[in-house]
Amino acid sequence: MMNNIFEIFGQSLFVIAVFLFIILILALIFGKILLKRNILIFPKLIIFALDVFYSPLKQLAKSLGFDEVMVDHIGVEVRNKINETKFEEIDNEKKILVLPHCLRNPKCEAILDETGLVCNCCGKCAIGIIKSKAENMGYKVFVIPGSTFIKNIIKNNEFEAVLGVACYEDLNLSMMKLANFNPQGVLLSRTGCFNTKVDVKNVLNKIGYKEEYETNKDINNVVNPCSEKKINRNNQK
Repeated sequence: MMNNIFEIFGQSLFVIAVFLFIILILALIFGKILLKRNILIFPKLIIFALDVFYSPLKQLAKSLGFDEVMVDHIGVEVRNKINETKFEEIDNEKKILVLPHCLRNPKCEAILDETGLVCNCCGKCAIGIIKSKAENMGYKVFVIPGSTFIKNIIKNNEFEAVLGVACYEDLNLSMMKLANFNPQGVLLSRTGCFNTKVDVKNVLNKIGYKEEYETNKDINNVVNPCSEKKINRNNQK
């Protein structure tokens, strides 16, 4: 009797393991289709696999010869697709933009408080360009040194949607945690812990800023509006 029970139990575990393996394989396949052809297939299955089996998926991707970062890339793109329409429908006053402090210039003099980096509009990096335009549109902007600051942001602010800028892994995990806030994400074009880069045009496109496109082909070369503020402050001294 006991042998039969253990045999059935073992067979059940094997079937479950095979079933989960198939789910993980399908998630990777459908994810790669999205990345290559921009076609979203079975998004709920992909999100389920990413949320529940994040670490095993990375191990599976690595064992199959893929870069494990692909899993995070898939997560970001799937969440972007799923939440894009809802994000655009929400008023800007109910949205926040979260930027990584690693975008700042090496000579940045901004101070750090409980909300993150307090940008003083020195005009030396992309943060000032993005921040000034986003705030003029109604967004609340936060420049944070790590994902731990997100807890304070959620606790102390009311919002319905969030746009984040980060590297693959940080962005995917943050969007996972903020799933209830219709998250959108923009990946850094150069990652690292210091002096990173982002395509400013992509960020402004995500927040719905269109005006600069009419007169500037390369938004990264636009003069930072914060520079004018800096000049005014210097004149007042």
